[in-house]
Amino acid sequence: MKKTTGRNREKSKAELTQQTGGDKTAIRPFHVNVPEAELTELRRRINATRWPERETVTDQSQGVQLATIQKLAHYWATDYDWRKLEAKLNAVPNFITEIDGLDIHFIHVRSKHDDALPLIVTHGWPGSLIEQLKIVDPLTNPTAHGASASDAFHLVIPSIPGFGFSGKPTTTGWGPDRIARAWTELMKRLGYTRFVAQGGDWGALITDLMGLQAPPELVGIHTNMPGAIPPDIDKLLQCDITGVNNALGSLPSNLSDDSFFAAKGVSIPVAVSAFPDELYQAPRSWAEQAYPNLIHYNKLDKGGHFAAWEQPQLLSEEVRAGFRPLRNRLQTAA
Repeated sequence: MKKTTGRNREKSKAELTQQTGGDKTAIRPFHVNVPEAELTELRRRINATRWPERETVTDQSQGVQLATIQKLAHYWATDYDWRKLEAKLNAVPNFITEIDGLDIHFIHVRSKHDDALPLIVTHGWPGSLIEQLKIVDPLTNPTAHGASASDAFHLVIPSIPGFGFSGKPTTTGWGPDRIARAWTELMKRLGYTRFVAQGGDWGALITDLMGLQAPPELVGIHTNMPGAIPPDIDKLLQCDITGVNNALGSLPSNLSDDSFFAAKGVSIPVAVSAFPDELYQAPRSWAEQAYPNLIHYNKLDKGGHFAAWEQPQLLSEEVRAGFRPLRNRLQTAA
């Protein structure tokens, strides 16, 4: 199905209804195809930018420098190849299904290994599932990347509501907890009666909440940004005693008292990968306190906040290693 805008939208809706028999909760194939006119208009608007005066200092103390922004805009207007990325997206199976009244776009790549473990991976803000494209083949096709067939995953990567090609909520209420429940519904709708979850950034929060909700189908989670800050330290952050909270001032004001980074009380099996350039460091002692059923912890030598994009090989290795003890448990129980 082609992505459409404007007056073609009603036609697409009619075609979609005919294709699915009116059942929007069906799993519908999706094809990325942005009209050339939209790309032309985007470039026109970028080129028409009215620039402010140059900063009065020689450093970044007054914000991002004008020359930097102009260089970035020039790249987007003249050098960036959307069609190349579009081809990469269409090279993997894309789908859409309606969950709780909202269209959810997702990538679904099944491994050639029948015993692969189903895994749902969630991106963060302000990114998209494009970040996860680099880990698709290493996780679904591990034998081509020096790993064992026993480490294979069936991979599901959804777009968070309001991101990418997922629908945009028109009412309040689509917070991380609701998204977490939607992801469980998505996996069940795909026929997975047992699965695991992974995430970083806001995807880590969603994954944590999936673990807290603990649906029977979810057997474990992996996070590369653990919600593991102890309550006493979290209180310091919220009170701004150390000044650290100033760096977090852009977070939404309506977050719950659990303020995103704090321990949530997850009791199901959890694997943690701590990258050195993450927003904060989570030592093993914090992870053990936050996740009493910790099955894997590793502090890596390199990598940062967007691990799937920055260090896809390391993250893939961590996801395999993190869920390996769980696979062994499941095989023993079977």
